[in-house]
Amino acid sequence: MLIQCGVLFAFLAFGEFVVWLTGVPLPSSVIGMVALTAALKARVVKLYQVERVADFLVHNLGFFFVPAGIGIMRCLGILREQWWPIVASAVLSTIVIILVTARVHQWTRRSRLLKLRRNRATSLND
Repeated sequence: MLIQCGVLFAFLAFGEFVVWLTGVPLPSSVIGMVALTAALKARVVKLYQVERVADFLVHNLGFFFVPAGIGIMRCLGILREQWWPIVASAVLSTIVIILVTARVHQWTRRSRLLKLRRNRATSLND
């Protein structure tokens, strides 16, 4: 399990290095996760090399939200004063996300159907 932690930390360190090198405004952990996902898909890293520690982290995920919850509790005064803009932005952003997701889904589905029809037409002509 120690080696599996080492693999995960190596990808986190890679993300830190990318952020340090490029100055890209993304969290290093996100870059590390994307790199790990790419390595898993390319089979550079095998699933068994990270599976046990990843399962442990996922099963204990709620524990990692405790500091964020405490941070929110410390800001209850600000939340009480600014509840309307917070709720309005949450509702508006949710609607925008739903609309964008629906459009992307429609576009993707339409593209796949057109590609399928072209492939069928091509195979019928052959």
